[in-house]
Amino acid sequence: MAVQMAATPSRPYRSEIRAEGQRMTVRRCVEAAAELFAVQGYAATTIDAIAHRAGVARRTVFSAVGGKVALLKLAYDWSLVGDDEPVAMADRPEIRAIAATRSPRRAITVWVEHVTVVARRSTPMLLVMQTAADTDPDAAALYHKAIGDARLGARMFVEHLTTITTLRPWLDVERATDLVWALLDPGVYDRMVRRGGWNHDEFSSWLASALTQGILSSAGHGTSSAPDPAHDPRE
Repeated sequence: MAVQMAATPSRPYRSEIRAEGQRMTVRRCVEAAAELFAVQGYAATTIDAIAHRAGVARRTVFSAVGGKVALLKLAYDWSLVGDDEPVAMADRPEIRAIAATRSPRRAITVWVEHVTVVARRSTPMLLVMQTAADTDPDAAALYHKAIGDARLGARMFVEHLTTITTLRPWLDVERATDLVWALLDPGVYDRMVRRGGWNHDEFSSWLASALTQGILSSAGHGTSSAPDPAHDPRE
């Protein structure tokens, strides 16, 4: 009787198993770092502590991810999008939904819901990054890029609004971007929600109202009881 040989697993299958194992290791390291950074701060967190929390060897942290700055970067990046999938924020369904919205009020509502969810996830890591920036030049570079990216996101939203409505007469795109960017400062969310006790819906409602009243013309937000100023209020 012929002996039937067991099929040898294909190389692509073994590669997939190996890649998934590496991904899980990276995830454990980054999640451990994020937890420790948030609880005890960036400076006080050591690679040894991260390795212990992740259940891996110290050298594995370095080989899988890198040093503390690399861990902080991934922890922040993942907090922005909510996962470790290699999909850019611009390609996410929620961003596409905002871009497809033609009603100014609805666009603000959908966008505010998105940025509030993002703030809930990312504010702890951004505040860690801000503190780390005082003593670590690499962390400072990460922080300044994060802040710059936030302003770019605010500008892209303002530019979208200008395609579907009008801004207040005294605002151009740059000024409106500055106002939106200021309201998105992590310190605002931290003071009002994490420290002040506001819940998600309260903060979202306030932010949507502040944006609607602050940057849209009366025609844009559908009210006529308070006419737009005839001149720049800074004058």
